[in-house]
Amino acid sequence: MISDALIRIAALCVVLAGAETLHGIARTTLVIPRIGKERAVRLSALTGTVLAFAICWLLVPSIGLQSQGAHLMLGVGLAVFMAGFDIVIGRWLMRKAWAKIWPDFNPGTGNFLLFGLLGLCIIPLLVWYGHRL
Repeated sequence: MISDALIRIAALCVVLAGAETLHGIARTTLVIPRIGKERAVRLSALTGTVLAFAICWLLVPSIGLQSQGAHLMLGVGLAVFMAGFDIVIGRWLMRKAWAKIWPDFNPGTGNFLLFGLLGLCIIPLLVWYGHRL
């Protein structure tokens, strides 16, 4: 039973990472040319959070977690995974310097990625409450 839940959590991580990668590509190719980078980056924090919520709405219930704490821990785990994924993609695929990666997590530089990650921490809990209604 535990291994089944871990496989489902790993699948959720992969689906979120793939969706957010496509989301970033769409932002870069479709949105930035129309509204500019600064506004597109801010908007993408909101749309990325909505996308993550939709994915979690579909996939989190099948994991079979039963408590608030378990859902909160899942959210924290997802946020840590996505932050790590963002760092790995930036550093090793896009070959960004560390000095270019860290500002993505700093709201003071106009990037709201940190807020999206904080939202991801509570999304599984919100999904759990939503499915219980």
